[in-house]
Amino acid sequence: MDIRKLRYFIAVAEELHFNRAAEKLNMTQPPLSQQIQALEKELGVKLLERSKRQVRLTPAGAVFLEEAKTILAQLERSIKTTQLAGRGISGHLVIAFVDSAAGGLMIDILKGFREHFPQIQLTLREMTSAQQEQALLDGSVHVGFLRAIEPAKHLAYRTFAIESLFAVLPEQHPLARQPLLSVSSLECEPFVLFPRHLGVGFHRLIMEFCSQHGVYPNVVQEAIQMYTIVNLVAANLGVSIVPSSVAEFRRSGVVFRPFKESAPPVPLYAAWRTDMDKAILSAFLETMEAVCSAAMARG
Repeated sequence: MDIRKLRYFIAVAEELHFNRAAEKLNMTQPPLSQQIQALEKELGVKLLERSKRQVRLTPAGAVFLEEAKTILAQLERSIKTTQLAGRGISGHLVIAFVDSAAGGLMIDILKGFREHFPQIQLTLREMTSAQQEQALLDGSVHVGFLRAIEPAKHLAYRTFAIESLFAVLPEQHPLARQPLLSVSSLECEPFVLFPRHLGVGFHRLIMEFCSQHGVYPNVVQEAIQMYTIVNLVAANLGVSIVPSSVAEFRRSGVVFRPFKESAPPVPLYAAWRTDMDKAILSAFLETMEAVCSAAMARG
């Protein structure tokens, strides 16, 4: 299939007007109409409903629009990635992450980056958000996946994922039988949480969520890593509240339950130094965007 036809169709589908789309593409309307008709004939489906007053996408056209955008975006990323690889880019990239990010998209990013740029040495470091922020500032880490980040010179960041909050309970806990939990049901429970100074923003988010519903957690045990917190809950030392991604640990002896109340969004950020090797940084960010876009396309 001619890539130009995809570009023509996207222009018409976004404008829903052949003349405006033609102007956008710097061409005249008749050949644009012919190209769209040829595309429909090639696909064997009608993509657009045309009348004297309006142009509308058919259900098939709406699906093809998203697929066409994905194809062109992937093509552009592939060209850039190939060009970077062809220039023989090499070097060293230090990536830090909070333990709750050690799965899902981050693993896909690392896998994709390793496949396309095997010549770049990767060093992975598990760190808390506070440790990562300091390491990013002093240059010992190039890219971080963390729960909180403050704007600073030579640092850029974007929201990498949005999660919710889940309660984690011992498997035999009476509340474990409930598919949804009210925050107030945890009022008298002992809590296992991470130290406030290692994640002030996320710690505050949990505490404010609880206090809004009249719960003031009695923290009987602290642990730095989420997996350790889950293990301590399994040992019946208390309950906890964790990002929803932690449920992917699938640790026996505990259950994860969403809340009845609307829980605040829990962002996971990707942050990086802007003064590092531009080629390596560009390669990594391209890979990250490709993986995130593919995940969004899958729904």
